[in-house]
Amino acid sequence: MSTAIKPKHIGRNISRIRELKDMKQEALAQAIGTNQQTISAIENSETVDEQKLIEIAKALEVSVEAIKNFSEEAVFNIIGNTFQDQSAIYNCNCTFNPLDKVVELYERLVQAEKDKVEYLEKLLNGK
Repeated sequence: MSTAIKPKHIGRNISRIRELKDMKQEALAQAIGTNQQTISAIENSETVDEQKLIEIAKALEVSVEAIKNFSEEAVFNIIGNTFQDQSAIYNCNCTFNPLDKVVELYERLVQAEKDKVEYLEKLLNGK
């Protein structure tokens, strides 16, 4: 019994990537200068013309390789790994300490209240 390697269904990969990017067939069709029926036909095709694949990849903002090698398992692995370490999410590209910002905001609010009280006292004393 030989194990046949199942060929990648390029059209289905395009469909899944498009859906993950929350893009409708019509939007993809417009982006590559065709109609929704053509996109539907492409997404039902196991193979896709290389030039068309390049256009679609550009419209989806992914590489041709990403479309060819797309797998549901990879997406779930990426999602699983991304959300495993919560601290990584909060510290990602953070160039400041969020707590410092909260303290700064609090100090500004306190100062604004002091200014308001001072202004009101001046008004009362003026009468």
